[in-house]
Amino acid sequence: MDYLTGIATAAHGIGMTLYVTVCAILIGIVIGLVMALCKMSRHAVPKIIGNVYIEVVRGTPLFVQILIFAYGIPYLVTAVSGGTASFNWKPIVIVGILACGLNSGAYLAEIIRSGIQAVNKGQSEASRSLGLTSGQTMRYVILPQAFRIILPAMANEFVTLIKETSILSYIGIVEITREGMLWAARDFKSFPAYIGVAIVYMCLTIPLSRLVAYLEKRMDPSAPKMKKRKPGI
Repeated sequence: MDYLTGIATAAHGIGMTLYVTVCAILIGIVIGLVMALCKMSRHAVPKIIGNVYIEVVRGTPLFVQILIFAYGIPYLVTAVSGGTASFNWKPIVIVGILACGLNSGAYLAEIIRSGIQAVNKGQSEASRSLGLTSGQTMRYVILPQAFRIILPAMANEFVTLIKETSILSYIGIVEITREGMLWAARDFKSFPAYIGVAIVYMCLTIPLSRLVAYLEKRMDPSAPKMKKRKPGI
C-alpha cells in the first residue's frame, strides 16, 4: 500500500515536470538553431560565439548551471549594485526552464548542425539555380529536410530532459522527485517514496523511448518499405 501511495504522490509532479520540459525544449530548439547556424557561419565572430557557447555549456554539469542561475545571478546583481538592489527569481520555476533550455540548446545545436550537413549539397545548388537566396534556401529547402532527419534525435533529447529535471528538486521546484522527497520527509518512508518516483519516471520515459525507436525505424531510408497489397479482382 505504501508503494501505491508513493507512486500516487510522485505522480502529482508530472504536470510540473512536463511543463518545464516542454518549455525548455522549445527554448532549446530556438537557441540550438541559432547556435548551429553561428557555428556553420563563414564569419569569425558568430562562429566563435557558437563554438564558445556549445563548449562552455556542454563542458559544465547541468546541476552547476542551475546553481549559477538560482543563486549566482541574484548574488551578482546584489554585488554589482553595491547592496542597494536585490533580485530573486519569482516564480522559481523560471530558473528551471531557463537553465534546462540553455543546456538543451547546446546539445540541440550539434544535432541540428549534423542534420543540416546531412542534406545533400546538390539541394543548395539546385535552389541557387532557381534563383533562391542563401536565406531562402536554408529556410525553405535545407531546414525542412534537416528537421525530418533529426526528429528522432530531438525526441530522444526530450526524453533525456524529462529525467534531468529531477535535479530541479534541489532548488525547491516541486516536480516528480520533489514530491517524493517531501512525502519521504513527512512520513519517513524513503524506500516506497523513491521507488514510486522511479516508477513514475519509467511510465513517462519508456513509452516515449519506444516512440523514438519507431520514428528512427520509420525515417530510416535504408529500411525496407512495406508493399501495399493489391485488392483482389
